[in-house]
Amino acid sequence: MRTLAEHTPAESVATSDVRSAAAFFKRIVAVGGGKGGIGKSLIASSLGIEFARRGRRVVLIDLDLGGANLHTCLGIAHPEETLSDFVLRRVESLEEIAVDTGFENLRLVSGSLDAIAAANPLHQQKLRLMRAIQGLDADLVVLDLGAGSHFNVLDFFLVADEGIVTLVPEPTSVENAYRFVKAAFFRRLKAVEAVYGLHDVLAEVMQARRPMSPAQLVQEVSRRDPEAGMRLSEEMRAFRPFVVVNAVREAADLSLGDAICTAWRRFFGIELRYLGHVRHDEEAWRAVRARRPLLLERAGQPIAADLRAIADGLWARFEEEAESTR
Repeated sequence: MRTLAEHTPAESVATSDVRSAAAFFKRIVAVGGGKGGIGKSLIASSLGIEFARRGRRVVLIDLDLGGANLHTCLGIAHPEETLSDFVLRRVESLEEIAVDTGFENLRLVSGSLDAIAAANPLHQQKLRLMRAIQGLDADLVVLDLGAGSHFNVLDFFLVADEGIVTLVPEPTSVENAYRFVKAAFFRRLKAVEAVYGLHDVLAEVMQARRPMSPAQLVQEVSRRDPEAGMRLSEEMRAFRPFVVVNAVREAADLSLGDAICTAWRRFFGIELRYLGHVRHDEEAWRAVRARRPLLLERAGQPIAADLRAIADGLWARFEEEAESTR
């Protein structure tokens, strides 16, 4: 089996060795976005590779149901057994279909390529899959989500401990990302409205049938029911996805992530956290053609440094959480 250190610059390995891993505990990370082709699989596979290289036991799960390609990002053939087998109960556990990737500490649960039933799981099937993901024997589970903001995608995004929203420096991508984040927030409210007794007041406000940002929703609910408004404010503060800007080509694009987080906080009331950017690489196509992970194929290039910096930010977040529980 290959070790990831063999494919990584020595200085990067030395840096990772000084990081404390004692406080690390299991986390689920979901990588989503407003549309396809924005680099979700690149981010997900690179996080899996980098955390595995740092000694964490990682499982990557391709949840782009019906259009799986995460195996290609890892440079391996599509596994014979996939999520279809789990969803359709041909196997009882995800552990049975988690295959070795050829890299130490890194396994993959591949998505279905064409099974309609797996691509559109029923509610009970989805709940069973969520429970199985939470029960996996791993330090880190990375979910590579499908495109768009339909309920299945949003529910898997919300089941994660940390969500990463990926976009590219184009107006349509930024707009789609906002729609994704807004839809995820409203989907989150749907899940907690019964717990807090918010159904009636939310239904009353939503009957206005006018476009409403999360901040406007909280303001309107607070006007009608201050206690319910306080509950919604708490939910909004707890909803803090990360943002990654992919395919950065110009210097001006380097500030896009921070600008988005600032604008969305000010105008929409959503607290996003900028995790980093990934610079465009003209030679990336060679890695795809060679069926090699881009993080390794371009190890000495800026794109690899960017991907490792994103992993650094996430690692720091996990250590911060672990420290707060001591």
